[in-house]
Amino acid sequence: VVMQPHATEVARLYQTEFIRSARAVGVLWAVCTLCFAVIEVVILIQPSWVGTRELRYRGGGTPPQTGTLGLFEVCVESDWPVPECRGSLRTLTPLPAFQSPAVLVCMSLTMVWASVGCLCLFRFCNAATVYKICAWLQLTAGFCLALACVLFPDSWECAEMRALCGDSVTSFSSGNCSVHWAYILAMLGVLDAGILSTLAFVLGNRQDALLPDDAKDGEGKHTFYSFLFILIYSVSNYMLHILVLKKV
Repeated sequence: VVMQPHATEVARLYQTEFIRSARAVGVLWAVCTLCFAVIEVVILIQPSWVGTRELRYRGGGTPPQTGTLGLFEVCVESDWPVPECRGSLRTLTPLPAFQSPAVLVCMSLTMVWASVGCLCLFRFCNAATVYKICAWLQLTAGFCLALACVLFPDSWECAEMRALCGDSVTSFSSGNCSVHWAYILAMLGVLDAGILSTLAFVLGNRQDALLPDDAKDGEGKHTFYSFLFILIYSVSNYMLHILVLKKV
């Protein structure tokens, strides 16, 4: 008779500790999801998927061009501080050779931002269901981004790449150029999408297995309010950094 209340109290403490841990991990996952969505925008619009290598110019003849290339623009360094860019970033028209990778990155971007939008469902729906929906969206986004990373080198044999990187350019051979930071960021984004989707599946399954319905609903509301606070803080901090960089 004495041991039964003790066991019940231990179970309640364990459940309380689990709820706190799940809430903290859920908020961290939500913030990482938002950061991944911002990274996807940077990957899409930045003309830094490929860049020219540093070559020693010994004089005589026309010096080789230096610049970078992305899905939408080709930027060549000039006498002005700002490089001269050619492309249609404002109308979101990709370069003809990179239409397939651009469409795949756009699909990945849509899936990631859809998962960000689904975070609002924590206020109204079961938290485990929301986690699983976001997990499938992020898994699909990672697959599209991985496919874009594979198709991008296959499209290197085009006029834009030859003009920037020389005539030795072929598929999967960049000639006088090398992969730049935006392409590396895209490959890291594939890994990020895999980690986030796996974590979302784990959070959803653990809540289904260990938490009762009332605890699930409370967990969803707490995760929603915590994420909303961190979202406002992150956006304001990001805008502040942008203003400081513009002034510098």
